[in-house]
Parts: sequence; structure tokens; C-alpha cells
Amino acid sequence: MANTLLVAGTASHVGKSTVAAGLCRYLADRGVSVAPFKAQNMSNNARATPGGEVGVSQYVQARAAGVAPSTDHNPVLLKPRGDGESQLILDGDAVGHFEARGYYDEHWEDALETARAAHDRLAQSHDVIVAEGAGSIAEINLHDRDLANIETARFADADILLVADIERGGVFASLVGTLELVPDDIRKQVAGAVITKFRGDQSLLDPGIDAFEDRTGVPVLGVLPHDDPGLPEEDSVALPSVGERSVIGDDDGVPEAESVTVAVPRLPRISNFTDLQPLAHEPGVRVAYVPPDDALDDADAVVLPGSKNTVDDLLALTDAGFGDRLRAFDGPVVGLCGGYQMLGDEITNAAIEGTGDADRVEGLGLLPVTTEFSESKTVEHVERTLDGVGPLSGASGTVEGYEIHMGDSKLTGAAARPFDSDGAATGSVLGTYLHDLFVNDTAKNAFVRNTFESAGIALPAASERADDDPYERASGLITDHVDLGPLGLPER
Repeated sequence: MANTLLVAGTASHVGKSTVAAGLCRYLADRGVSVAPFKAQNMSNNARATPGGEVGVSQYVQARAAGVAPSTDHNPVLLKPRGDGESQLILDGDAVGHFEARGYYDEHWEDALETARAAHDRLAQSHDVIVAEGAGSIAEINLHDRDLANIETARFADADILLVADIERGGVFASLVGTLELVPDDIRKQVAGAVITKFRGDQSLLDPGIDAFEDRTGVPVLGVLPHDDPGLPEEDSVALPSVGERSVIGDDDGVPEAESVTVAVPRLPRISNFTDLQPLAHEPGVRVAYVPPDDALDDADAVVLPGSKNTVDDLLALTDAGFGDRLRAFDGPVVGLCGGYQMLGDEITNAAIEGTGDADRVEGLGLLPVTTEFSESKTVEHVERTLDGVGPLSGASGTVEGYEIHMGDSKLTGAAARPFDSDGAATGSVLGTYLHDLFVNDTAKNAFVRNTFESAGIALPAASERADDDPYERASGLITDHVDLGPLGLPER
């Protein structure tokens, strides 16, 4: 049976996913058979595997570990859809929508058994399991039902690596407080701590580390510098609030006058926004998340992202007047998955997904498409033949990605099919169900080229961004800055 290391945190967004991915690649590079695991994840950034949906972080960690992503890596997935409800995914399959109390009252035991069984299967075929916790391991109100942290530590008999973020201050209080609040048996399993997102002179931190170790007996095994290896974000904590604007990709050294801006409406229920990250890594491209009521005056292109609740997000855009501004916009427009559905003329059977009881909802009207919702859900990895039109004109060849959606979209008027039988395009507007579209260089390069051309700006010659492997960068953080000896990980 495998040894399990649980990467637990003092809070959300402290760097657990990156540390876990780095450990997976570190061990895989040394010939150790390693698998990622997160018993329960809450994220709308999901990926398709042959068995169904998993959270993006476990998909990424599996790639780092050199194994095929599987639902065993994330057996329980909760996808928030608004109004306190989440869609429950067990072993990759959607079970239903539940409020928190309904989930714990009706499905907690099923989720626990699903997670245990998945861990057992991984443990029979790997040397090490790198498990990732969720949020904080010190949520004392949840200790009797904390599947990703407390229950995993117990049923896996895991050593625990505690991760704390120094960026916002109070790192030692977070570490000490967490150790004070975890159950006694869990406290005994803590093998060490790692401090993340540090800037500056580490010698100034050393007295605090010494005092912490003296007080708790827990060694600080490393201090990771503030370095983003470029792995996909797990959830919307990294995004601005719905009413705020945020720009990414403006750190490449390209002057603003020589750059273009891709506006992305910050949907209240946005999902799979990792689709936009490849664009933000292109020289001279700024991805601006904008409030739904924001003007598009400084935008050179618009991408409508996916949504966990297309109907309600469409209504939010309509109420904010976004449709009127988008119809007046003359640059490239792309809709991805839920964004594609919104660009159409209408959505029928809308009450299946929306929180209201309306059967029909009017779309933004930029594509001659009608979407009909049904209870069935498409989850699959796909390959498509791209015949570039509209925002992707000039591109051709095979592209691949994944589909995760409810509903089927049909053409109701004249439009091109950019991907075999998928999608629709007219003029400068294109919609598709294909997630990871811009991971494909042929599609990404065409979109970027056409956006610069539409804006009347020359393409930048080069980028100052690092283009090395993000998995290796994450591994390098571990290799260079963490003493792995106390964790008892195998060396080969």
C-alpha cells in the first residue's frame, strides 16, 4: 500500500495545489510511482476524463505525475451554481443539485465511501499518493465532516505537510492557531510546515521560524519564494469580485500602446475561466475581467467564458445592458461553452438549469443558434478539425480539448461550422463548446493575430515571459527550497 502525504493548508489560496503538483513532478522525475488525490473538491474549473469530471488541479497534478487523469484522483466534486446550491459529482457522474445541509444529510456517507474506495484503488497501484486538502484544516465547525482534510488524514494514515501563506501577514499566528485547533490525533500526523509566497530577505524571517519550531516542535521544511509557475487556477478566488475589474498579462514588457485588450465579462457563476490563461501569456495581450455593466470602449476583442449556470448569468448580462454594448462592438467575439449558448437567439427548457421557472430565455442574438437544455450532460475529451472562420480565420488543422455542458445547440440560420459539426460563426463572432480552445497554438495564434489586425496594431516581436514547463517550475520550487527528508518520501 502507498504512503500518503496530505498537503493541507491554514487557509484557502495558500498554494496547496502548486505544492502538490511540484511534489508529484519531483517524485515522478525520480522514478517513483505517484498519484494525486483530493477526496473532495469544490470548483467550477473542471476537466473531462474517460470516467467523468475532475477538478482542474487534480487533472494538472496527474499530468505532473505522468499518469492519465482519472476520477479516482478527485472522487467527490462539488460545482457551485449559486443560491447556496452545488452540483454533486461522485466518481465523475452528476448525482444532483443540493444545498450544503442536504448534501451532508443525504449524501455524506456515500461521498465518504466513494473517497475511501478511490484512495484504496490508487494505493494498490502506486508508491506514493500526494493528497491535497481543501481550504483550512482547522475549520472546527466542520471537523466531523471534513472529507478532504480530517477524514483523508485518518483513512489514509497520512503524514501532513502544513502550508501557510505569508503574503497577507500573520503566517506564524496562522500556523500556531491551526496546530492548536486540529484534533489531537491529526496534530500528531503533522510532519512539517512550508511557508509560501515569500518576498525579500529570508534571514529576517529566521527568528520567527526558530520561535515557531521551539513553540510547536514542528519543523519548517522550506520557504517558497513568491513565484507563479503558471499552472491553471483552481477556483474563482483568483478573480476579481463581480463588480470589479482586473487585468492579467500586463507584465510582459510590451508597451500599452502596442498591446490589445481581450475583455471577459466577470460572470457571477463563471466556470472554466482557465480557458483564458493561454491568451494572457501571449506577448502584448491583456485579459481584462470586467463587470457586466462595464463599457467595452477599450476592448479589442471579447470572450464570453463558461458558466455553471448559463441561464442566470445570461439574465445578469442582459440586466446590465451588456448585450446592447456587445451588439455594437465591432471586434472579434468568441463564446466558449456557456458563452456560446448565450450568444444564440434563445435557450429553451431554461428552467432545468436556471433558478427561475421560465421555460424560454432570450439570448444575446449574435449567432443564429437555439439551445435546448435537457437533464443529460456531455462530458468528454474531443478532437476537432478546425476550418478557421471569423475570429479564427486563417487557422486550420486538428485541435483538441474537452466538453462539459448541458444542452444541445442547433443552427437556425446561415452560419459557418468552424469545428466539424460543432460551433457556429458569422462575421467576427464565433461560438463553440470546445474548452481549452486556446491551448491549441493554431487557434490561439489565429485569434491573437486577428485581434491585433482588427485593432490596427502590429504583432509584438517577442515576449519577456518565461516559456519553460510549468510542471518543472513547480518541481523546482520544491527541489530548491524544501527539505523533504522529514516527510519520508522514497528516493530512487
